[in-house]
Amino acid sequence: MNVLRTLAVPQGEAVFEVLPRIAQILGGEQDAVLPVPAADARETARLSDALHPDQPIDDGISLVVATSGTTGTPKGAMLTAAALRASGDATHERLGGTGSWLLVLPPHHIAGMQVLLRSVLAGTQPVIVDVSAGFDPAALPGAVAAMSGPRRYTSLVPTQLVKALGDRAAVEALASLDAVLLGGAATPAPVLAQATEAGITVVRTYGMSETSGGCVYDGIPLSGARIRIDDGRVLLGGPMLASGYRGLPDHPAFAEPGWFRTDDAGSVVDGVLRISGRLDEAISTGGLTVVPQVVEAALADHPAVRECAVIGIEDPRLGQRVVAVVVAEGEAPTLEELRTHAQRTLDVTAAPRELFVVDALPLRGPGKLDRAALVARFS
Repeated sequence: MNVLRTLAVPQGEAVFEVLPRIAQILGGEQDAVLPVPAADARETARLSDALHPDQPIDDGISLVVATSGTTGTPKGAMLTAAALRASGDATHERLGGTGSWLLVLPPHHIAGMQVLLRSVLAGTQPVIVDVSAGFDPAALPGAVAAMSGPRRYTSLVPTQLVKALGDRAAVEALASLDAVLLGGAATPAPVLAQATEAGITVVRTYGMSETSGGCVYDGIPLSGARIRIDDGRVLLGGPMLASGYRGLPDHPAFAEPGWFRTDDAGSVVDGVLRISGRLDEAISTGGLTVVPQVVEAALADHPAVRECAVIGIEDPRLGQRVVAVVVAEGEAPTLEELRTHAQRTLDVTAAPRELFVVDALPLRGPGKLDRAALVARFS
């Protein structure tokens, strides 16, 4: 009988202690595993309450990874060893071969766990940066120098890349790598342009726990991965797909065998997937629908905007009003400046009607914007 067991995953050099268990996960050996953060008792309790370790689970499941969705209760994507191997093999195929990996993400999330899984698949020893106290770009040069060749890779979330771009030595270190996988959240176009200009080989990844991590790189599906657009919604399939959610056998996201129904809006143009935003985050203002990510992309290239988020706040006249929350680059922009800037490419309806300037945007999970926290703060 297969039973779900917790695996306390530490950070820093202690991660090496769990690599033998990672190898067993890939081999489909022993009971299924639920990764939890070793140093965070509160998060461990939250995950355990929702996903019920020490109880039976379907045969064939090797790994249950908690999602970082928008609801307060995490769901557990059930992944087989075959799905994890398919993901890792397809990643190495796309990148040009196996190599060594640098871990600078929390290892109990799917992106960080995949760095460990790929390392085991490649037969290489990962280099670890401890991010338990936050990401420090100054740690990158030494960590990259410690990586073995001939090919070297890492995975980052956009907020880490933004920080790294402010440190010349960190930029040089990242530019020496064969690929820097970037995922977890949308990346502003100016950040991508700055990284490319600095010589960093950025590979934009799209995927989630339900697809064993990224399964679409730079808009092109990995080998075996499939994309379908259903009434503007993105559906994903392929051998790296999860078998469903822990304890939720009838969840509508997995209602169609072989496909995962995402909450992302997108289109495929000339064979390239383009994500336009989250269907569950759309703002209804004055009877019209505004996708926050589209407005964020328009505001991101304003010279006074370092990072931005767009949210909908209840409004007695409009239903919701469009609000911009900005981390400034130097002197903060004015609301009128942002409205004018947005209207260069968007309808006036999408232009923000209110502006808040903050020191940092709140995040949830592996670098994803916490819109709910912003709505709660500014409502």
